[in-house]
Amino acid sequence: MKKTKRTFKFIDLFAGIGGIRIPFQELGGECVFSSDWDSDSQKTYEANFGERPIGDITKINEDNIPSHDILLAGFPCQAFSIIGKGKGFQDTRGTLFFDIERILRAKQPRAFLLENVKQLRGHDGGRTLQVILESLKNLGYFVHWKVLNALDFGLPQKRERIYIVGFLNDVDFKFPTGGIPMTPLSEILEKDAPKEFYASDRILQKRREKHTSKHNPGIWHENKGGNVSSYPYSCALRSGASYNYLLVNGERRLTPRECLRLMGFDDSYKIVCNYQQMRKLTGNSVCVPVIRAIAQEMIAALEQKKRPAQTQAAELNQLQPFADGPASATRELVGVKGRE
Repeated sequence: MKKTKRTFKFIDLFAGIGGIRIPFQELGGECVFSSDWDSDSQKTYEANFGERPIGDITKINEDNIPSHDILLAGFPCQAFSIIGKGKGFQDTRGTLFFDIERILRAKQPRAFLLENVKQLRGHDGGRTLQVILESLKNLGYFVHWKVLNALDFGLPQKRERIYIVGFLNDVDFKFPTGGIPMTPLSEILEKDAPKEFYASDRILQKRREKHTSKHNPGIWHENKGGNVSSYPYSCALRSGASYNYLLVNGERRLTPRECLRLMGFDDSYKIVCNYQQMRKLTGNSVCVPVIRAIAQEMIAALEQKKRPAQTQAAELNQLQPFADGPASATRELVGVKGRE
């Protein structure tokens, strides 16, 4: 990993395989605490960063977490995703946001970055995101959010995610716009993939009967309804997708190294888990170039003086207010957490 003089401290919650950590470390950050309860994530993270993340964050007292400048959290997205049935705060994974909230309240870092699936934006008619934004605002943070697509940051993967950034001071922060030319698939794909990655003759025939591609190389995608399409880039990697969800040229599955490249990890990143585990880990990870662009803007904003007077109303009002008001919804969802 690239080494830089350490100038700020951060914590890495729901750390996965460290995709959010890498850019902040590059920019001079020192990771003083990491947490993830998945054993495969812990194993991979330790192999690449030299430390094993502590387990279940719900069992860790916030007073035992070191002081830090920036909190990073790609908190579990399954509760808000289509694949995860979108139960949101009714799913125990959805309530993990409240662990972020309690840590922010106790430690008051200067800034935070949260990442989740695009579906969070519209979940429960916008109520869920409104509750999250209001909760963060009530902690004293100036909050910004935006949906960004990895395709706009040079990766040949259509992966849209929501990013929520907050600062204790009203700094001049703007999300990066992207506009980086897409790396061709030909630079991502391995030239001689092992035979075990090739789909069976039955799958190949079935796909070819449904679709003829105009792209070579291209990645064929079969959705839940059985429709097959192909693009000169990959659809979003998903941890729980079917085994043949994505096929290179309609013939073979992506290798672990290709999955990592599609997420923006360089080839020095160590692979220590098997294929099935790597499918899960990369599908749950983040696109490093997107995080890198956001991190650069965050650090620049923290180094600047207070921005001109402006409110968060426009950003918060991108969602329609709901009938009972955000305050009552916050109380309602905190009550859900209390009944677990």
